Amino acid sequence: MDLQWLLDFLQGMTKPFLATAIVAVAVVLSYFQKLGLEGEMIYAISRAFLQLSVIGFVLQFIFNQQNLAWILLAYLFMVTVAGYTAGQRAKHVPRGKLVAGASILAGTSVTMVMLVVLKVFPLTPRYIIPVAGMMVGNSMTVTGVAMRRLRDDIRTQFSLVETALALGATPRQATHQQVKRALVLALSPVVDNAKTVGLISLPGAMTGLIMGGASPIEAIQLQIVVMNFLIGASTISSIMSTYLCWPSFFTAAYQLETTVFAAA
Repeated sequence: MDLQWLLDFLQGMTKPFLATAIVAVAVVLSYFQKLGLEGEMIYAISRAFLQLSVIGFVLQFIFNQQNLAWILLAYLFMVTVAGYTAGQRAKHVPRGKLVAGASILAGTSVTMVMLVVLKVFPLTPRYIIPVAGMMVGNSMTVTGVAMRRLRDDIRTQFSLVETALALGATPRQATHQQVKRALVLALSPVVDNAKTVGLISLPGAMTGLIMGGASPIEAIQLQIVVMNFLIGASTISSIMSTYLCWPSFFTAAYQLETTVFAAA
């Protein structure tokens, strides 16, 4: 059996292993500051090593296949995991995992189709899977925040929303301000990041290209594309999540569903 691939992999992991010395410093600091995060830090970095190693081999396999079915399978897997994670963050939203998954799927798929149709990226695993991963990860964060904030805001202003409904307002009208606040809160980090990109930090995609030997000009061109599709996918996903939340927030008679807002 040819084990050269394993030797190459272990040799390539030398620098990542050496970089764990930085985590060791963080663990020591956490211990002396009595933060209690030592175990979490070690678990997190160990899990990151394992997950990234496995996904590296998986992606290499998919890239070699050049098959659209593998792209779709990898994309749906990412959406499923992201939907579950975002739903966990908004645990008081009924069917939160399903709502989050559907919202992330809608936002990222629309954005991805536009990128392919406009020929920004070719329909190959090497481009589509990394791009999809960035979009899904970002959409997961904003969707979870939007769902949780919307539910919490309506709960806090329960009487105000009920009064609006009693006066004849539709659920959309009665919760307009709550929806607006939830979306602004969820999308603000994405928008702020676009405003300050290159001034405060060099994002991962741009840094990776430069460290890989690409010219800074090529790197910033790709990063501009990245910021565009992150804003687009995040906006569609977060707005979609607020629409999909409503059926569980209101009864058929357009009254607030009290059981949804009972828990703190």
